[in-house]
Amino acid sequence: MSLCADQLAFSWRRRPVLDGISLCLQPGEVVALLGANGAGKSTLLRLLLGLLQPDAGTVSLAGRPLGSWCQRDIARQLAYVPQVHVTPFPYSVREVVLLGRLPASGLFRSPSRDDHACTEQALAHLGIAHLAARPYSEISGGERQLALIARALAQGARLLVMDEPATGLDYGHQLRLLERLGALAAEGYGVLMTTHHPDHALHAAHRVLLLRQGRIEADGPPHRVVTSDNIHRLYGVAVAAVQAADGATIAFRPAGWSAA
Repeated sequence: MSLCADQLAFSWRRRPVLDGISLCLQPGEVVALLGANGAGKSTLLRLLLGLLQPDAGTVSLAGRPLGSWCQRDIARQLAYVPQVHVTPFPYSVREVVLLGRLPASGLFRSPSRDDHACTEQALAHLGIAHLAARPYSEISGGERQLALIARALAQGARLLVMDEPATGLDYGHQLRLLERLGALAAEGYGVLMTTHHPDHALHAAHRVLLLRQGRIEADGPPHRVVTSDNIHRLYGVAVAAVQAADGATIAFRPAGWSAA
């Protein structure tokens, strides 16, 4: 099961947004998509999810054009985890995760035993079973993000598309979230996430894509792609790599900066 794009192009109001985009998300990997604001990251996610139609190129799921799949079958394979989610009703965490079963159960049927079992398994899988009865609106941002990932797992999807999942989280929750994503990849899930943090790509991703001015400028392992030169081209800031004893880059700092 893979999600692939081949030579995607998309324009908005006659303005080119994306051009010549090719990528593939495979099970068992975390792929980080880095790009400045306005680079086209969110548009690319919408194209991959079938929410927008490309001007040219194709999106395929398991080797079949995405348009040949019915929405219910897509939802069983591919899930979107948003950056921010506000529930219109005072749902509990368990009820939010249970919503992931809608593609399987349908909108007008009561949840089955299997639906409830999948929900409890997903809560346990993400380590948030103790939050199940809590109001979703009252838990922390990091806990909400884990609940949304649990909802995607309850959905049955093996490929997860995430829009800046660490945004707004404190440092501890960021690290815990990245650890969870790595664990999911080790279990055979495929994760595509957008991020503004090169450090996240370095520590959590198996592959990194650099999106600049609507084109993918690099695609490869973090140590080859996430470099000072590439960060400068991507964001327009000069940075220097912070390296471990073995020479591996572990972080970046402003070029010319030194501790007092």
